[in-house]
Amino acid sequence: MKKIANLAVLTAVLATAPFSLYAASDAAAQASSSGASSAASDAMSEGEIRKVDKDAKKITIKHGELKNLDMPAMTMVFQVKDPAMLDKVKAGDKVSFVAEKVGGQFTVTQIEAKQ
Repeated sequence: MKKIANLAVLTAVLATAPFSLYAASDAAAQASSSGASSAASDAMSEGEIRKVDKDAKKITIKHGELKNLDMPAMTMVFQVKDPAMLDKVKAGDKVSFVAEKVGGQFTVTQIEAKQ
């Protein structure tokens, strides 16, 4: 009788386990997506365009601290996520931008020229 009771408990636990795992992963996904927009705004950095290289799809930016990448202020070359971004800026422009590490490369994923 005790074996049957233990088997019933084990069956109930195993039957609900996939649903509880799904609910937990769904809750985590919702939490991360709701924080995604605030994370993107936290990742915005200030800089000045030094060079635009449309052929190489790269941009050189003198920037302040990149908090999301734990990087101090410096001048560096970035890849761009979308080459069309390079048409929006020119050397000397002050910009707000987001840089991320994508596929091992520091990449500008968003950029806005300041007025």
